[in-house]
Amino acid sequence: MEDGDADSYELIRTLYPHTGGAARIGLTGPPGVGKSSLISSLITVCRRREQRVGVISVDPSSPFTQGAVLGDRIRLSEHFLDPQVFIRSMGTRGHLGGLSKATLQACLVLDASGKDAIFLETVGVGQSEIEVASVADTVVLALQPGSGDSVQALKAGVMEIPDIIVVNKKDHPMADVTMNEIRSILMLGGQQGSWVTPVLATNAHTGEGVEELWDQIQAHGDHLHGCGEFEERRDAHLEREVVSLATREMERWLFERAHSDPRLASILEAVKDRSLDPLSAMRAILVDVFLIPQDQL
Repeated sequence: MEDGDADSYELIRTLYPHTGGAARIGLTGPPGVGKSSLISSLITVCRRREQRVGVISVDPSSPFTQGAVLGDRIRLSEHFLDPQVFIRSMGTRGHLGGLSKATLQACLVLDASGKDAIFLETVGVGQSEIEVASVADTVVLALQPGSGDSVQALKAGVMEIPDIIVVNKKDHPMADVTMNEIRSILMLGGQQGSWVTPVLATNAHTGEGVEELWDQIQAHGDHLHGCGEFEERRDAHLEREVVSLATREMERWLFERAHSDPRLASILEAVKDRSLDPLSAMRAILVDVFLIPQDQL
């Protein structure tokens, strides 16, 4: 699926009826906050409770070579030999939003394989790395004390997406101050819906506070089911994914035919010689190439 192999279409079509049972937990946060260590501790808690776990860790790829370090394979190595834990590292391969374009498809495969929980780790916090909210049932935002991450997250709009906020490295002397800052920011934003976003403190290396974090993740899942939001959220995620996949295919098609398709080539040439502006060119592509009626634009 990551390679765009033609067989992936048949695979997803076969597996799709067997999906929908796994909880998806997205974990985002700035680089160095300890997301991988936190997931490792969460896996330990899940396995202690006899739950089967899948992990998809997405690392940033080079915009030039498309290569990625995939360091999560090292940080999660203590679980590699557990047959009930499947860990997959992916590079973004130039896809913005903090996830790989194959992330949801990989979730479907892990879901169909019988996993109870699937963790999605994104590349970090920024204006564009909030796509995890369109895939996960529960979004956990991890921040670290004394780094100003809470203010940066507020500016980037990231504070609007988490269902749970966790301050990792709770032994840091600034941990309490950071937690108070976050609570103040949440109060300024006002409560969204009936779920009150909890602010927790953990130490991923010692496991302190991780049991409470997992309990809150499960509590949020129970809340979604209880108030009827779970199906609404899943439906919105699937709708967004279908539209996103179609958009990516349209983009790929356009780039591939930029010079070979006469209609598209003439529009692009007109922009290059400045006889046509980019916005008018966009409308011309939609009308002439994709045959969208002019009155619908």
